[in-house]
Amino acid sequence: MDVDLCIWLILCATGVMGQFQVEPLESTVLKGSDARFSATVQGMWEVMTWNVRGFLVLTVPRIGNISSSSEQFSASFCSAEDTSCVVFTIHAASRMEAGPVICTVQGDYGSKSAQLHVQESGTVQIKEGDRKVTQDEEVDFNCLTSAWFPSPVVTWNLNGGAVDSSLYNSTHVAHGDSFNSSSVLKFKAVKNSTVECLAMLQTLTKPLSSSVHLVVVPKPPDWTVLIAVVCSFGGFALLFLLIYGMVFCYKRRREKEPNYQEEMIKRLRTQSQLSGLRPPGQKQGQVNAGYVTDGQKSVTPSDLTDGASTRSNFFEMPDAVYNSTDNGNGYSIEGEGFRKHRHATTV
Repeated sequence: MDVDLCIWLILCATGVMGQFQVEPLESTVLKGSDARFSATVQGMWEVMTWNVRGFLVLTVPRIGNISSSSEQFSASFCSAEDTSCVVFTIHAASRMEAGPVICTVQGDYGSKSAQLHVQESGTVQIKEGDRKVTQDEEVDFNCLTSAWFPSPVVTWNLNGGAVDSSLYNSTHVAHGDSFNSSSVLKFKAVKNSTVECLAMLQTLTKPLSSSVHLVVVPKPPDWTVLIAVVCSFGGFALLFLLIYGMVFCYKRRREKEPNYQEEMIKRLRTQSQLSGLRPPGQKQGQVNAGYVTDGQKSVTPSDLTDGASTRSNFFEMPDAVYNSTDNGNGYSIEGEGFRKHRHATTV
């Protein structure tokens, strides 16, 4: 008995006639790579067909040659001895082939459907390029991706280590049938670093990346505090010197300022010295012996210098003060309302 006929009779007896399955039911590939699906039929079958996005692209007979609408599509048995398993391949898959992939087995088997997803990677670039900044300066880098489908997952590395997601923010914008994205990283520059932006898709074996170098220049010394301290001490020192100078000048001025008695003594000494230097024949001034001091009422003839002539005049003047006596000014009152004055002149 033929082997295939025996298998068909066994399947009919066990009730599994008309069953088959397609794997995987969902496949995601990167644009340009191959997508593969396999169909396993339990039982006798004659013809299998494959449709991509509603178009018949390939026919597989159990016995005979496989026919394809394009070289992009092909099929083969899993092994030469096992005709129950067929592998269907879409070569260099693009987003044009993305969608439902349907396998149909003629007879009582019906159809099984799978789903194909095609991803597309674009470009990634850090906009700023290499930078040189001052230490502790806040820096930001903008990473741009374009022509990705779907939108990529953008991450950052700093000196080979992953950057915390709280330090950057990413946005994605649809652009036609693809996506563009922008991710901004902000951090404080501490030392020379390598900044790397990475864009990743599920189908990529490794992320696409763009890297730049950050050169950190030590910041100049902060002289603010030192200047403030110096200015403060300088201000206090200047104020102290100003006050000290004012006090010193005041004391010197007081020391140089003579009192009345010292000035009179100095003048008398000067006059005495000048008297000794008079030329011969020049008369020397004499003391006015007729001068009456306070409390003295008259001048006696003995008080006058020898050889000097004296002339005395007596006259009365009305006094503005009546019935009064002044004992301390050298005047005497004779008669009511009159005060006698004496003037003596010695030549």
